[in-house]
Amino acid sequence: MVFMIEEENTLYFVTGNIYKFNEGLEIFSKERLRYQLKQKDIKTIEIQAKSLRDVASFKLNSVKNKINASFFIEDAGFFVDVPLGGFPGVYSSYVLKTIGNEGILKLIDDFTESRVHFSAIISLYFKPLDKVLFFDGNITGKISDTIRGEGGFGFDPIFIPDLIPDKTFAEISTHQKNKISHRGQAMKKLISFLKK
Repeated sequence: MVFMIEEENTLYFVTGNIYKFNEGLEIFSKERLRYQLKQKDIKTIEIQAKSLRDVASFKLNSVKNKINASFFIEDAGFFVDVPLGGFPGVYSSYVLKTIGNEGILKLIDDFTESRVHFSAIISLYFKPLDKVLFFDGNITGKISDTIRGEGGFGFDPIFIPDLIPDKTFAEISTHQKNKISHRGQAMKKLISFLKK
């Protein structure tokens, strides 16, 4: 019976990325929720699809029968709109592993004209309603001509948000990043739903 109560009050963030989890935990810790956020690192199946929503939905369904509680998956993409037409987008994870930030910088000729955005989508399985819900977030900016900062992860060291035009995501605190980031926006929408 104690196990059931714990599961009812637990919301799992399914991710193997401790940086993503810690960003989520920082946001959740400031809220009065009946749910305790916990990380669950289990293997999901990731497909190559045209949209982040499709990727997140498939990942969620790939582990739905393995978790007896409410849980969510978060998927994000880094879209270099100018000059790369949105690349790497849904392929961000693969591109980061293969060519990294250095490889992206080599593809850019004019950094002052670059336009990029980060997008995030949260796919939530909400057990009390036996329902899947989606929450998204987006932030625009440009690419730094050098890799800057010690914080963050992924493409953070080359992303300069429009809202803080003199720093990359890797040069600001987690708290500052969560206030404006794509992931922070999606998390806040998720929290708003959980408060209803």
